Amino acid sequence: MQILIVEDDVRLARALAHILEENGYGTDVVHDGATGLAWAESGRYDVIVLDVMLPKKDGFSVAADLRRAGVSTPVLLLTARDAVPDKITGLDSGADDYMTKPFSPAELLAHLRALTRRHGEVLFEKLPAGDLELNLESHDLTCSAKSIHLSYKEFCLAKVLMANAGVVVSKDLLIEKVWGVESTAEDNNVEAYVSFLRKKMKFLGSTAHIETLRRAGYRFSADAAPHGEDGPSC
Repeated sequence: MQILIVEDDVRLARALAHILEENGYGTDVVHDGATGLAWAESGRYDVIVLDVMLPKKDGFSVAADLRRAGVSTPVLLLTARDAVPDKITGLDSGADDYMTKPFSPAELLAHLRALTRRHGEVLFEKLPAGDLELNLESHDLTCSAKSIHLSYKEFCLAKVLMANAGVVVSKDLLIEKVWGVESTAEDNNVEAYVSFLRKKMKFLGSTAHIETLRRAGYRFSADAAPHGEDGPSC
């Protein structure tokens, strides 16, 4: 699942992203309402976590504009306000749920689960691709009876590639999905983690492989790799 966080408090936004990423969610973070609205209108997000007090455009206005534009993505409003009229305003503006700061990570995750259930999302615990299966909770990669634990970034990389099996995924998109849109990660970071993941797939004895397509990116294939395919990255 991909979550958009719209929060002007940079430290809080980073903390929210960390909590969500540690629990298997992908995140993008922006810090003002106008940018948040533009990103949310893309329709690529499963949930929008939206602060109320934002520069350029407040959260109430962002939620209302999204609904007027026909965007039905669930919106979870975050605010330090706890007055009943503010809650009513938020829900009437088009938000689906409301949380008052401060809140615990467990409370945030519970609200997100409730929102996705409400909108018919089915969250699968495992992602199969070829002879591999990725556990989305434990971050273990399994082939037959053999299993190995992936680091967080290895897990994110595997999830993107396996979910797009047979499709070329660019390095830029991998950086965005694995490191985040504001990251300073570069191509060599992607190359290093692709190498780590390939080694773990080899350890498991998988016939699947990650193809390198020069100047294009990578493609997860369920078939056995041609001789020399998994050599140095471009």
